[in-house]
Amino acid sequence: MSFTLNAKRKKTLYILIALVVGVGIAVGLAIYALRQNINLFYTPSQLAAAEAPEGQRIQVGGLVMQGSLKREPDSLAVRFTITDLKEQVDVTYTGILPDLFREGQGIVANGRLVNGVVEADEVLAKHDETYMPPQVKQAIEEAGHPKGK
Repeated sequence: MSFTLNAKRKKTLYILIALVVGVGIAVGLAIYALRQNINLFYTPSQLAAAEAPEGQRIQVGGLVMQGSLKREPDSLAVRFTITDLKEQVDVTYTGILPDLFREGQGIVANGRLVNGVVEADEVLAKHDETYMPPQVKQAIEEAGHPKGK
């Protein structure tokens, strides 16, 4: 017994196959784009334990250590150290820092980890002087320090 399709059914089958392939390609591209833009949050302790992938986009948060802010003369480049009160990590950034950025303030930096240094392309210090990003607050509380409470 042979199976044959008439012209109308063949056309419908081809349209259905093209639709499934098109949707598959669209879903694949969307997943790829989302994966490229995901910034997983890490604490300085996690970075010290080498839990973060080198060269991939990450978020790192903590308190800016007192006395760690160094500005390059005649440039917008800065270097500072953030801590979760267990470990610390250096951050480099070129640009204008937020108005609320200061030593002792909780911040979140978005960037890439390169040779143990976070090369930030964005630094966030939000709201007011009493605000602390939730991830930073949790990391400090886990360190057993009262400042996170």
